[in-house]
Amino acid sequence: MRLLEDAIIRLLKHRPFYGHFLLQFRRRPYRGRKAVAVTLIDALPTLMVSPQLFALFSTEEQQALLEHLIKHILHLHPCRRRDRHPGLWDLACDFAINPGIDHLPAAAPRPERLKLAAGLAAEEYYDQLLHIPLPGDHLGDGYGDSAADASGEQAHDEAASTPDIHQLQPLDDHQHWQEAERTPGSLSEQVVRQMVQVAWKKSANEIDGELRTLINCYLAPPSIPWQQILRQFIGTAGRVGKISTWKRAHRRFDQTTPGLRKKQYLNLVVGIDVSDSTDTQPLREIFAKELLRIAQARQSRITVLYAGSRIQKISSFSGHPAVVDVFHGGGFTDLRPVFDHARTMQPRPAAIIYLTDGFGPAPESSDIPTLWVLSPDGQKPVTWGLELRLDHLMEAS
Repeated sequence: MRLLEDAIIRLLKHRPFYGHFLLQFRRRPYRGRKAVAVTLIDALPTLMVSPQLFALFSTEEQQALLEHLIKHILHLHPCRRRDRHPGLWDLACDFAINPGIDHLPAAAPRPERLKLAAGLAAEEYYDQLLHIPLPGDHLGDGYGDSAADASGEQAHDEAASTPDIHQLQPLDDHQHWQEAERTPGSLSEQVVRQMVQVAWKKSANEIDGELRTLINCYLAPPSIPWQQILRQFIGTAGRVGKISTWKRAHRRFDQTTPGLRKKQYLNLVVGIDVSDSTDTQPLREIFAKELLRIAQARQSRITVLYAGSRIQKISSFSGHPAVVDVFHGGGFTDLRPVFDHARTMQPRPAAIIYLTDGFGPAPESSDIPTLWVLSPDGQKPVTWGLELRLDHLMEAS
């Protein structure tokens, strides 16, 4: 949609970091009641825009709405709610970021509208919202947690002087935030960290002072153990299969046919770059041991593709470390054949893990979740996919 593209171009000119960060978001069709929405799906920030509703805002307001969505992701708001009340958490998150965004529509929730101080974190606003006397508490709608005053007069006066919280609604659609809760927060953080690093380099280090502290945290080396990132990546990508079982009746054929039961099934492709940078036994052994440990915890099939300029060897395993083999291939590296092969596989693999130095042509995009495991001197060949570095891997081992 042209209006969205124009708004992103304006961001690239006036807020380069925001623009380059937003360009890395996945986009998904949307027909909700709000102009925009954002969430994290399988750890990847996902943007949703209603063209008709987005067009109702001025160009300045459109840019402000996009900045609003970007800050939700930078603060990982969708995956920090946990067991909090959704309505109050939505409001608390908006209170935390809206004061720092210019040209937001007048209806944007701001903390001063409830006589709260600016500059607090979402969790702090949430705690304060729980103790604000709110009209509607007696209806049992879940907003507020205040006790009635003994005389009733003081509570009535406070409620009369405080705007109704039901009048404060987010400008964007937060109902999709529940999708972010299906992915471990640390994995989402790692994906956002890498997107921040890409945007930081492309924007020539231009960033607003308000966000510099947060951005510096993302630019620092990750403290998440590589084993945890690998487990969470595979756990998120793992597919759900169905098997027959007599323990459950079939919905259509009653007791004459076994029913279906969902079962986790891991179908994974591991690409091994046979160039000299990754053609060493210790690196592959360290990585393979953890991969096997994960695979043995569930029904799995792992296909290993050894490739240089073409696929030179294919092997598969479920219980023995075939992936640690050193296969001498030589020649130049082309990363595309592994993805071409994966797209032809039946069933389709749930994810691709590629051990490589990253030097060589790669696909412009892939709809299969990908983890790039890079050698110490390697580089990520594309902006998409998650990254692990073998220098971190070796240090953690």
